[in-house]
Amino acid sequence: MRGRVLVSLAVRSLANRRLTAGLTVLSVAVSVALLIGVDRLRTEARTSFTSTISGADLIVGARSGPINLLLYSVFRIGDATNNISWASYGEIDARPEVAWTIPISLGDAHRGFRVLGTDTGYFAHYRFGRERSLEFAEGEVFTRVNDAVLGADVASALGYAVGDRIIVSHGIGDVSFEQHDELPFLVTGVLRRTGTPVDRTVHVTLAGIEAIHADDDPRQYAGQRVDATGAVVGALEPEAITACIVGLKSRLMVFGLQRFINEFEREPLMAIVPGVTLQQLWELVGVAETALLGVSAFVIAAGLVGLLTTLLTSLAERRREMAVLRSMGAGPGMVFGLLIAEAVILAGIAAVAGVTAIHAGMFAARPFVLERFGLYLAPGIPGWFDGAVVVVVTFAAGLIAALPAWRAYRFSLADGLSIRT
Repeated sequence: MRGRVLVSLAVRSLANRRLTAGLTVLSVAVSVALLIGVDRLRTEARTSFTSTISGADLIVGARSGPINLLLYSVFRIGDATNNISWASYGEIDARPEVAWTIPISLGDAHRGFRVLGTDTGYFAHYRFGRERSLEFAEGEVFTRVNDAVLGADVASALGYAVGDRIIVSHGIGDVSFEQHDELPFLVTGVLRRTGTPVDRTVHVTLAGIEAIHADDDPRQYAGQRVDATGAVVGALEPEAITACIVGLKSRLMVFGLQRFINEFEREPLMAIVPGVTLQQLWELVGVAETALLGVSAFVIAAGLVGLLTTLLTSLAERRREMAVLRSMGAGPGMVFGLLIAEAVILAGIAAVAGVTAIHAGMFAARPFVLERFGLYLAPGIPGWFDGAVVVVVTFAAGLIAALPAWRAYRFSLADGLSIRT
């Protein structure tokens, strides 16, 4: 009963000072939203990166840094330092422990989206998330030199559908001064959304990549069928590719094949295990993640200090209110508890509002974040971290309110009805 009365008094007192209380709630809510947002983006970034490729045992490319190889081959970030010769790729593909390979040829773009040359094995063996395979929203896989399969983001952003023709540009920038307009590509399929860089990729045949860079007229190859490797039989065989993804018959053979590739005699190559390299990437960015969380925690601390300042500065205006409460029978403990209750209510409302606002905002921003930054924000409900933040912020507000509550408890009667001027 006493607790109910205390809460009722605290709510009415805050309602009388709703402007000041509202500003305090806003400042704490923004700080909580910042902390939750940083943690959610950090978690989703890790999940998005981790789910980009699965089921691949090795990624092979020219000798460079392992993180660089992972970034350009899987995430379409950066450029390769060198290529792999087609002969070396064939030797790796022919190894007895290899179950399948996916060749990757990069270096061109279409209106800001990366173009990837590959073969039909890409659509059969590429996995993302929890061993999910690529699926077509419409159309089918390419079968001719100048066929193209679009990722979901490419099709939606540029308004393409099956049957449209596109022009590939040299280089990877948004603006190119060299258009391969002699051989337009025909869209034969659009992939379902995956939430990975596949959505922002234009997939063409290896033969198509060779044709647009050939010395002779590429128009002569339009409509010619390609084999399973994505090349025209007897013609347009690639001289080199950028990288390849390798799947093995048994994962026990991973380190043996990795050592063979790293010691390859024909040319300097490097093989990486995707999961191991991803862990190296997280270690690299871990310091930045910790720093962002630390800054967000300090912002919450600043918001709570603002709450303390508001309570302390309001005491001078509320001395008569406290004395009236004492004269009506409220004990010192009631006055002390009143200020604690006000701080807890303000902080609790602010924390819940901050969590709700950031989750709603991130849900609304999902399409923009996916299109602009390639980060898929999975829809979800507040989790244990959000609940922990609400509890900690509320508890911390109760602790810091002890100082103004003690002052009110100490001086409410002596400094109440006879205010000194």
